[in-house]
Amino acid sequence: MEDKKNIGQQISIELKEDVAQGTYSNLAVITHSNSEFVIDFVRIMPGIPKANVKSRIILTPEHAKRLMMALADNIKKFETANGVIKTPEGGGHSIPMNFGGPTAQA
Repeated sequence: MEDKKNIGQQISIELKEDVAQGTYSNLAVITHSNSEFVIDFVRIMPGIPKANVKSRIILTPEHAKRLMMALADNIKKFETANGVIKTPEGGGHSIPMNFGGPTAQA
């Protein structure tokens, strides 16, 4: 049964300046258990064999599914305005260690 006292309530969301600048990530590692999804956002750099997790988000399965649907909706809107986002053939599950540029030589 729906809780009628929560209908129409708004949540005030505060975005602090240091968080508003964001953290760049070019890899996400997703794992799950029976009660939560964990998304680790990683920044990998060419020529550096070690990458650090920059941020970790832990979600309930319900919130993970809502995130997936919200991302799908936003990607659809983006592609409608900007064209199809190109991904590598085969699903793009490999880690691009050279970022498409020349390989390092000593």
